[in-house]
Amino acid sequence: MADLDLALRLADTADAVTLPRFRAADLRVTRKPDRTPVTDADTAAEEALRALIAAERPGDDVLGEEGGGEVGAGRGWVLDPIDGTKNYSRGLPVWATLIALTVDGEPEVGVVSAPALGRRWWAARGRGAWMADGAGTHRIAVSGVADLADAYLSTTDARGFAGDGYARLAAAVWETRAFGDFWQYCLVAEGAIDVCADPAANPWDLAALVPILAEAGGRLTDLRGEPGFRGGDGLATNGLLHEASLAALGPRIAAG
Repeated sequence: MADLDLALRLADTADAVTLPRFRAADLRVTRKPDRTPVTDADTAAEEALRALIAAERPGDDVLGEEGGGEVGAGRGWVLDPIDGTKNYSRGLPVWATLIALTVDGEPEVGVVSAPALGRRWWAARGRGAWMADGAGTHRIAVSGVADLADAYLSTTDARGFAGDGYARLAAAVWETRAFGDFWQYCLVAEGAIDVCADPAANPWDLAALVPILAEAGGRLTDLRGEPGFRGGDGLATNGLLHEASLAALGPRIAAG
């Protein structure tokens, strides 16, 4: 599939920019108006991705965290050059480049590349979800856990949730952690955990994860249960636990 091949080459391009700058002594870190960090690697990686897309798919739209833009009708690429910039800037290896191709606003291809972890996840609609790591390339699938009492739950930062919905969900499950950002969604897709919830998520945080989770047999919505990647927050599950997770989160969190 040519689009998936391009998305994987885009990930290679980003890795070639981000990995050499990881833990660099001269890494430049500044703050955006919302106080989130941005590094010179973020901007350089997105510029490299945009240049390759312009050369290979000059008619496609682009939406990127650093450079803005929009995608809608037709073809578009949604880019997060470094998801987990806080980790990246502090020398923690849990960060990744997220690349999605949308067609008429729906993500059709997704790639998540985490070179410092030695892992990459990808999917295209109808072609399955895959992961590559040190042990090779594997097709992945969500877990078969069907009861919240047996479920493993993750979030990025529990302090961002409105009301006590997340506390109710956490109380209902077997175990909780905060793997955070892209990683927890990918862990749901590969069946290592069962549920993850984010109180805040931008389109570029989620678009690449939509096809990966769908092809792995999972489900991704916002916290109100609406599908898509533009809802401002995210809930991913193995599918079996989705309605129970929404019920535990409850209306107060949906209103938040």
